[in-house]
Amino acid sequence: MDEEHSEPSESTSEKGRALRSWRLWLSPVILVTLVMSAMAALYLSSILDPNHNLRAFPIAVVNEDVGATDPTGAHVNFGDEMQTTVESKVDATQVRLENLSRDEMTSRMRDGKLYGAITVPADFTAKTMALAQASLGPSGAQRPQVTVLTNPRSGTLGSSLVTSMSSAALAEMNKTLGARLTESVNGLAAQQRPPAQVSGAAAMVLAQPIDIVTVPFEPLPAHTGLGLSAFYYALLVLLAGFTGAMLVNTLVDGSLGFVASEIGPRMILRRSLGLNRLQALLIKWGVMVATSVVVSTAYLGIASALDMPVEHRSTLWAYSTLAIIAVGITALSVVSAFGGIGMLINMFVFVFLGLPSAGATIPLEAAPRAFAWLSSFEPLHQVYLGVRAILYFDARGSAGLTHAVIMTLIGLAVGVAMGLGTAYYYERKGLPRLTVHDLAQERTTAAVTTTDPI
Repeated sequence: MDEEHSEPSESTSEKGRALRSWRLWLSPVILVTLVMSAMAALYLSSILDPNHNLRAFPIAVVNEDVGATDPTGAHVNFGDEMQTTVESKVDATQVRLENLSRDEMTSRMRDGKLYGAITVPADFTAKTMALAQASLGPSGAQRPQVTVLTNPRSGTLGSSLVTSMSSAALAEMNKTLGARLTESVNGLAAQQRPPAQVSGAAAMVLAQPIDIVTVPFEPLPAHTGLGLSAFYYALLVLLAGFTGAMLVNTLVDGSLGFVASEIGPRMILRRSLGLNRLQALLIKWGVMVATSVVVSTAYLGIASALDMPVEHRSTLWAYSTLAIIAVGITALSVVSAFGGIGMLINMFVFVFLGLPSAGATIPLEAAPRAFAWLSSFEPLHQVYLGVRAILYFDARGSAGLTHAVIMTLIGLAVGVAMGLGTAYYYERKGLPRLTVHDLAQERTTAAVTTTDPI
């Protein structure tokens, strides 16, 4: 009788020890807290103070002013003075002002290499002097205009930063030039006989002579989420690869008998097919490739149904498929190499580190330097550059599509090499991947050996 009750008693004792173990209660709390705290630190540090983190923020200055001759016969160029004022008011460690021609500026704006530009027309000085002379007569004159071009296709926050920084610098120029013109006009008025009077309206115009106009270089079309559609589409592509790989891994392992398939209250244990690590991995890769084609097609159909403008449909479909394949195969290789912990590694690489370094919501020039470094290899940033180039910049390679394709192919090669290399190494070392039935058989054999050594 004692022998009959020894097994339940031992089982009860083992259950009690397991329930009293600190690992059962504290390890999930500690792990989840550490992971989510790291995520919070990454995300919040990337967005809280873009002005403080600003560095090498590219803005073009296009000064086409040819100057004019003032009443004394001297040649003046207010455009050059304005450019000097802007350069003195802008922190060179934060903003990189690039003196470009209009054609160069246009090319760089269309490639997403500039967030904005300050343009001064050829007749800026001439119109300024005409405005001063007109203030002494009955006829009016047109105010000289300076245009601030924003590039919303390169990022909406980048456009906002261009507007705020240029407004501050140009406001100072407006004030300085206004004081200079007012003094000059008052002097000319006093010299006339009888002395001329500057009207109140003319004085107000002279105090702020420059008409500063802010317009988008190439406005975003409708149904683009104010410039966020490229980011969200890129995020969907990455999640299709990452999340899809996790689902494919679980479902294929269940079908091959490596793990139990649990559906509601049912748990299905399938008989093992006797496949090794490499064979199982190749099957998962094949399923992932097929899934990528279907999901990319579905994404394009959904975008079209929601009236999202996509001019280069085949290019978007092809690149999305390639990116999903690259992310999915790499994620599957990581899980194959590291086991269950590979899911956490994938989450950190593809999601936790990817979102703050994508350069979509916050320009990389306005994020901490660590995120700019991460963006050099983080998959989400590469995918975002490719999708943005296709959706907003006419699918030009110079706008980031060529770079995105190259980096995606490199990522795919790394994923394939990792998967094949680790699978081959484990098999050579005699470390096969045991199935559920293998583990059950080993446990049964061990139990029999312990109770009956004969």
